This record gives sequence, structure tokens and C-alpha cells, in this order.
Amino acid sequence: MTNAIIRRVIVLGAISMLSLLAVQTYWVLRTWDLQEQEFNRKVTQALMDAANELSQATPFELPSQDLIDRLSSNYYVVNVDNDFDPNTLEFFLKKSFESQGLHEDFQYGVFDCSSKQMVTGKTIKYNKAKPFGSAQLNQDEALPPHTKTEFNYYFGVRFPDKYANILSNMWIVIFFTALMLVTLAFFIYSMFVILRQKQLSELQRDFINNMTHEFKTPISTINISTDVFLNNEKIKEDARLNRYSHIIKEQVLRLNTQVEKVLQLAKIERDKIELNLEEIDLTELVRGVSPSIEMKVHEAKGTLQLDLDAANAIVMADRLHLTNIIHNLVDNGVKYSKGAPDIRIGLKNEGDGVVLSVRDNGVGIAKEHQKHIFDKFYRVPTGNVHNVKGFGLGLFYVKTICKEHKWKINLHSEPGKGTTIEVWMPFSKA
Repeated sequence: MTNAIIRRVIVLGAISMLSLLAVQTYWVLRTWDLQEQEFNRKVTQALMDAANELSQATPFELPSQDLIDRLSSNYYVVNVDNDFDPNTLEFFLKKSFESQGLHEDFQYGVFDCSSKQMVTGKTIKYNKAKPFGSAQLNQDEALPPHTKTEFNYYFGVRFPDKYANILSNMWIVIFFTALMLVTLAFFIYSMFVILRQKQLSELQRDFINNMTHEFKTPISTINISTDVFLNNEKIKEDARLNRYSHIIKEQVLRLNTQVEKVLQLAKIERDKIELNLEEIDLTELVRGVSPSIEMKVHEAKGTLQLDLDAANAIVMADRLHLTNIIHNLVDNGVKYSKGAPDIRIGLKNEGDGVVLSVRDNGVGIAKEHQKHIFDKFYRVPTGNVHNVKGFGLGLFYVKTICKEHKWKINLHSEPGKGTTIEVWMPFSKA
């Protein structure tokens, strides 16, 4: 994953998370405001009803102005401006709150402005089994007096658990807010993991690049030294030394090929592949590379067959990468064949393009492994037996080049019946 892609993921993810957070914050505040407005409306109406019923029962007339004054978010003062029985007030308060659906604990106090003291006060507890229970207010719970001096005789009502009850009515909003915060935490953790994995991946890639570059010099030196051995007349005359020299030469070339693959794939991952596209006749290309392929197959005592039946095989492709694809597919066919390899390279027209296929008579690939066969460094598990050496890079390279060309690649394989890999390429529009 490139730095640009990671930056885009982080920026877009952060914008999305912040947008969700802003919307959720708005709805939480909006819901809280609506709940508080509804609570205030119910309390005001209940206190007005209680004051009216109290004035009718005593009887006396209520003031025409400033009947109810809200001193704080949970404390209300009702100016009845007349003497009344506290027990009668308590009865009407319970009745009014019950009719408004206010099942809240509340405290009330009756004030005498001549003494500026609360003459009586109680805490009323709501209970479903027994709707209301009461207890005298202690000194610390006494309600504060009103600051207006024109109030002569009044009572105050306070709801100590108002905020807790509003929150309980907002449980759905709170649940989704908590869910969103968990999502936000997961996003932050995911970004941390991605950045950490990218750092480790870069360290691994740099290590592999440096290691493979360091291998190039000793490999070249060994290769040159091996050529000197092979050209020496004394070595040629000694069958044993000559055989060992050829083994060294063969293994050096094999090691050099693997190092080149690693370097090539590292370059592909580091930079965008620049394709030198040109019109290529696949039939001519396959015939051109077949001598070197045939030599490789014959070394394994196998056979190579060409089924070039395509009437039109002109495609736009990078000649170097296309040649490498053919060699990689044939190499896999030779390495994984049972006994003498039988390799078939075919060309056929299909739709608006041509299909290049490479078939072998190898061990085949089980269905559960086929979806991973094009992954980097993936090799089909064989327990502790590794008869075929390699890094698992060949088919990854093939898939990468096909993706860059926008070609389609398909795998057909059955255990014990060999493998066929097909690459579909569109005709050249030119």
C-alpha cells in the first residue's frame, strides 16, 4: 500500500468520523434540549394545576402575575401570596405530577417571607408499588429562599434527580453515541495498526533490497570464476571437476535468477510499472522464444508442443514483460511436472481477443489453494518436504503484469491432472 493511498484512507476516514461525531453531538444536544423543554412544560403545568386547586380548596385568589418563577434548571417557586396547609399542598402536588406523568422524586418547602425562613419541607420519593413516600427535609437539604422581596407567602419545588431521569429517557441516543465512540476508537486503532504494518513492511522491503543488492557482487564474481574453470583445459579433462564446475555454474545462474526476481518485484512495488507498449504478434513471439524454452524442457527430458491456432494474435503489450510471463509459466510447468514434463503452449481466439495458455502434466493444485496461488511468497503447503525450490514470486509477477496490462488470467487445475493457466489479451485496436 503506497503512502498516497494510506494518506487518502486516513484523511477520508478522519473526515467521515468527525462528520459522524459532529452529527451525533448535535442530536445528543438537541435531544437533551427537547427533553428539558418537555420536562419544564410538564412541571410548569403541574405546579399551575396544584396552585389552582390549592386556591379553590383554601380558598383564596392567586396573583395575576409572577405565579411561577424558575430559579434554576430544577428549582421552581410558586407565589400563592396566602397562607395554606402544607399537607393540602403536598396532596395536590402529588396529584398534579401524577396526572402529568412526572414520576420524579421531588422536594418541596413552604416559605414565610415575614421570617424569610422555610417553615416546612419534605422529600417525596416516587415508588411504583407505593406511588409516593415522604420524609422531612434536614437542615442541609433546605431549599433556598427567593430573592424577590414582593413574594409574601410561597412554596418551592426542586427535582434533585432531574438530570439522571432525562438521561434515562435518552438511552437510545446514549447507546448509539457509545457505539459511535467505539467505532471511532476502532478506526484510530486500525490506522495505528496500518501505519505500524506499513513501517514494518518498509523495513522488510529495504532489508530484502539491500540483501539482494549485496548478493549481486559475489554472484557475479562466482559466475566469472566458474567460467574460468569451465574454460580451463585441465578442468575439461577431469570429468569429476568438470561436472562440479557445471553444477556450480548451474546453481549460480539459478541463484542469480531468484535475486533478479526479488529485485524486479521490489521495483514493481516501489514504483508504478512503466510499460513500453507495442504491437506484438503473439504467434511470432512464442515461436521466437520456443528454442530457449525447448532447451529448458529437454534438460528435464520432457517435450514441448505448440498449438498456435489463433487466426489473429496481434496485441498491445510490453515485449519484455510478456516474454517473462511465458518463461515463468513454463518454468512452473517444468518444476511441478510428474516425471518427464509435457508442456503445451497454446494460442486461440476468444471473443475480442486471444488466449495464451500454458498447460503441464504436473501434480496439480488443490481447490483450497487455488485462490492464493497468485499471492506473493505463497507456496502450496507440502509439509516438511520441499522438492521444488523457490520463493513463490513467479505467479505473483505474472498476476501483477497482467493486472497492469488489464488482461484476464484464469487457473484450471486438478490434483494429479496438471495445471493450465490462461491469459486473455484484447486485440490491438491499432
